[in-house]
Amino acid sequence: MFLIVAKYLIPKGYRGMAVFPFVIAKYDYDKTNKVFVNHEKIHLRQQLELLVIPFFIWYFLEYLIRLIQYKNGTLAYRNISFEREAYAKETDVNYLKNRSFFQFLHYMKSYKQ
Repeated sequence: MFLIVAKYLIPKGYRGMAVFPFVIAKYDYDKTNKVFVNHEKIHLRQQLELLVIPFFIWYFLEYLIRLIQYKNGTLAYRNISFEREAYAKETDVNYLKNRSFFQFLHYMKSYKQ
């Protein structure tokens, strides 16, 4: 993983993003934020499992489905299965050591967060 700070690459309202093999942070202080880094590392693992490009296609399609479902961009984003897994496990710094393959599938069932 390569962590880059690039304030202008991150959309308004977000702190960072993962694009294998990079984690791009908006703020320099997030480089040492274990929860932030762990959240993005979970996304890197998800991307590897789906061979990167299919991850982004799935992410975008699931976002569109959730947007239709919830009619709210924030709710749609928070209910993407990849995000639900990352948010649920971001504080567990040992999560990736024991995580099973395709664990994000357990977060597909929809409900409002």
